[in-house]
Amino acid sequence: MNYTLTRIPDRTIKPRQYGLTMVMDKGLSCRQVEDFLDSSGPYADIVKLGWATSFVTPNLDTKLRIYRDAGIPVYFGGTLFEAFVIRNQFDDYRRLLDKYGMEFAEVSDGSIDMKQDDKLNYIRQLATQVTVLSEVGSKDEAKIIPPYKWIQLMKAELDAGAWKVIGEAREGGNVGLFRSSGEVRQGLVEEILTQVPFESIIWEAPQKAQQVWFVKLLGANVNMGNIAPNEVISLETIRLGLRGDTFSHFLNDNMPDYRERL
Repeated sequence: MNYTLTRIPDRTIKPRQYGLTMVMDKGLSCRQVEDFLDSSGPYADIVKLGWATSFVTPNLDTKLRIYRDAGIPVYFGGTLFEAFVIRNQFDDYRRLLDKYGMEFAEVSDGSIDMKQDDKLNYIRQLATQVTVLSEVGSKDEAKIIPPYKWIQLMKAELDAGAWKVIGEAREGGNVGLFRSSGEVRQGLVEEILTQVPFESIIWEAPQKAQQVWFVKLLGANVNMGNIAPNEVISLETIRLGLRGDTFSHFLNDNMPDYRERL
């Protein structure tokens, strides 16, 4: 930090196991990646190349190398995994991960219908090769998954070998965890947290109001994802109570880490 302020909530230190900021790269150029890392690299923990953008991204090898040289893991979006699976090319997908030296992969079923046993099997197989993040929730706003099912899916996917489970919201923050207006499905989130450890979940929260809501509920070290590159610094100030939306939140009682309040 550039100077000292008291009563700032403690943040976990990179490489973090929780308190993660997952950034959504929807097609940055190599030069834009360098600029992003120069301004926000210390606060970005992992980067997702959104959906299947890696298929059409120019200079993909160079881009991946820039991220790696900065010590930031990168992975391909879950939609790319689904695109390979639906074409019966799962083995090709595994070879693709090796070709590009990927250390992380996302398993999702937000765009295709997949039996739970099949998804768990994909997680188990990939977990022998890379660190797996698995996404729960549908990209179809008309498909409402009840809380008990979210919990059952998350627990099963963690047991199958996923490092973290991701709560689906898409890049717009208007499906899955959220209503079409962007409003958080509060009862769903709170029920999930009764059964699934908060540090095991990355909540996709691209909108500022959603980020504020999660910080107020779970503290500075909540895992959040699908953060736009130009919003990473903003999110860090929200986490630290240095933006108007959370300004008073940590001043009242200097709230401890969520796990300490359980």
